[in-house]
Order: sequence, then C-alpha cells, then structure tokens
Amino acid sequence: MSLADFTNRLRKNQRHWNKWARRRDISCYRLYDRDMPEFPLAVDWYEGEVHVQLFARKGREPLEAPAEKAVGEAVCEALEIPAAALAFKTRQRQRGAAQYEKTGKPGRRRVIGEAGLKFEVDLHSYLDTGLFLDHRETRALIRRRAGGRRMLNLFAYTGSFSVYAAAGGALATTSVDLSNTYLDWTRRNLALNDFTEEEHQLVRSDVNEFLRQARRERRVYGLIVLDPPSFSNSKKMQATLDLQRDHRRLIEACLGLLIPGGELYFSTNKRRFKIDPALASLPACEEITDQTVPDDFKRHPAHRCWIFRHS
Repeated sequence: MSLADFTNRLRKNQRHWNKWARRRDISCYRLYDRDMPEFPLAVDWYEGEVHVQLFARKGREPLEAPAEKAVGEAVCEALEIPAAALAFKTRQRQRGAAQYEKTGKPGRRRVIGEAGLKFEVDLHSYLDTGLFLDHRETRALIRRRAGGRRMLNLFAYTGSFSVYAAAGGALATTSVDLSNTYLDWTRRNLALNDFTEEEHQLVRSDVNEFLRQARRERRVYGLIVLDPPSFSNSKKMQATLDLQRDHRRLIEACLGLLIPGGELYFSTNKRRFKIDPALASLPACEEITDQTVPDDFKRHPAHRCWIFRHS
C-alpha cells in the first residue's frame, strides 16, 4: 500500500466517522486505527485538531524524520488541516522502568466538549492528551449510575470520571492520584463545569496507602472507579505496581469499601490481561467491555472493563 492509498483511506474514514459522530453529537473521535498494516497509526479528531500516534512494532526501526514528515503531510492533506493542527507522536512498547509521559514539546491547552461537559486537553505535551476517547461510553455509564452516591475515583488522571459522576448527581467525589500535575488538571476540569472542591475532594496519595487508610477509617462509597496503569515504578510510590500481579488485591480492597448495592468499575488497557479466576468466578463480577468500547474503537479495543456489585 502506498502513501496515496493511506491518504484515500483517511478521506474515506473521515467522511464515515464524521457522519457517525454528528448523529451522536460527538466532537472528538477515532477515525483511523491501524486499518492498513503498512501504516500502523491511530488518528484521533479533536474538534479540528488531530492527534496521531505511530505504534512502534517489534523488529522494525522507527520512522526516520523524512518518512514521518511525509506521513504527517498526508494526514494534513487528507483531513484538510494546517500543519499547526497536527500532533504526531510515536508510542513505543513500555518495558520495566522505560516509561515516559512527557514529549518535551511545548504545551497547548484547549477546551473541548463531550456530552455537554467541558474538558481541557493538551495534544502536544504528553504522550496522552488528558482525555481517553475510548472511555466515552464508560464515562456515560458512570454518569447514569452516580446519582445520590459517593464516588471514589482511583488513579484519577485528569478526573474525567469524577466530572461525569458530579454531572450525574453524585453526592460527592474523591479523586486520588499521586501526580500534582494531574490533580491540578482535575481541579481545572471540575471548575470548567462549575463543580467545587467542597463536594469534590482531591487527594494526592499512593492508592494502596489511601485504601488502607480508608479501611481503617471505615469510609464507604456507593460507586468506585478503578482504572490503574498497567505498570508503574514511580519513585513516589511505596512499591512497584504490576497490574497483572496486583489487580486482585486492589479489587478486593475496593470491594471492602462498597456499601450494600454499591458498584465497582474496574478497567485496564493492558494487553493480554487475564483476570484472576477467583474474581471472575464471583457472582457479582461481570465483564462489560462490549458495552464500554465505542464503535470507533471496535477495530482495536483499547480497554477491557468489569463491574463488581456489592450484594
């Protein structure tokens, strides 16, 4: 397949997904997801700006600057955007301590809309943008389930689940993250939607320590969102997080904080993740990935999701 074929595919996809998004009042969506093996890219539309991720593949050298430039120009041509509206990144496989988030490029904050709410995104400064588009349906589900409940958002990132819960009538939300940068981002997202910290608490903490303390203090919640990274060796943490190894302990700790009738939503983007059989066999456990992965992410689902109900 040639660069011209890729350009034509982008144009075709844009026509299709633009119509799909307009019918659903969606303004940010995925319009290309590794459709052609020769062009292993994810292309996301953010209200006139475009976020491109090139997925590095095992045994293949990364694109050299001229080739990356040509692909970027093809994206701009196909989608009829100026070069300044394009953010182009390479997503390497992360191994052990080889994690990274910042790109080293200057930031460019902007506000986008989703389901009547506002969120700040930055397509340039970090590997991710601040809003995971693949969780659009999960956020809507949290909004529907939040009314009259106290909600706990663990590994809160930029707080989008907390904003949705607040919009759904949650009595209060608690957003827990170790990063001051992301807690500040969460604070801005809450403020954009006129939610205050009186009812929506921000906590800088290691999640494991927060869960232990919450258990000691007998705090309880009607709704918990647990969306951890696959791996973290942050110096701020007391111990390394390996989700495959640690997910059962995390989930069981969360279940201990649920009120009767409460719900825990657990999600992961870890490839080849296997849920612990002891958890999968619980009557209150149900995988709901088919409900939470939106149509524009069906080609390469970016997450899996389970619900645990406290009977």
